[in-house]
Amino acid sequence: MSRMIYDYTKNVLEKVSFDAKLFMKELKKAVRNLLPYEIEHLRKWLNYFTSEKPELQQCLYIVND
Repeated sequence: MSRMIYDYTKNVLEKVSFDAKLFMKELKKAVRNLLPYEIEHLRKWLNYFTSEKPELQQCLYIVND
């Protein structure tokens, strides 16, 4: 079940990546809903995903706290 939530979260973040504010909002929601080990996986995925999107890199502080 929780893997489905993690995959859903990644899917949503990919879809809203066109807007940094919306991306940040969804990322905050994800941090509230995911388990600690899932947040670690999400952090690694975000580092990869935002490497080509500098406008989204400012949002990484949300998962690095």
